[in-house]
Amino acid sequence: MTTAGDIMHRGAQWIPAHETLDRAAQLMRELNVGALPISDENERLCGILTDRDIVVGCVAKGHDPAKVTAGEMAKGTPRWIEADADVDDVLTEMRTHQIRRLPVIDDKRLVGMISEADLAQHLTDEQLAAFAESVYARSASG
Repeated sequence: MTTAGDIMHRGAQWIPAHETLDRAAQLMRELNVGALPISDENERLCGILTDRDIVVGCVAKGHDPAKVTAGEMAKGTPRWIEADADVDDVLTEMRTHQIRRLPVIDDKRLVGMISEADLAQHLTDEQLAAFAESVYARSASG
């Protein structure tokens, strides 16, 4: 059985909710990633911050990224998957919630992230085709 832990990108890091968006952008650059999980003061997932969120939700609105926090950008119910979850559960979670990045948790700790690029590297052609069809067909019609 292939698990979330098998396909995830290791070394993911939190951005604390109190950190500013300029710091988040710097961390994204350092890690060469486009998204960071946001943690609350107890290191619990409270959202995901993307580079697009910073640009569209802050900069394009004329706000100062040095004054807006990651926590202010956290919206909705955060989704994650346990490291020992089957890859089919990963696909279901991402498909159902129309998400492109999924934090992987083990013993209440962030251990990795799964992105569409990770799926492309580890799924069979059939699994990848079914995932792409279900995600992109829905988003194109909606």
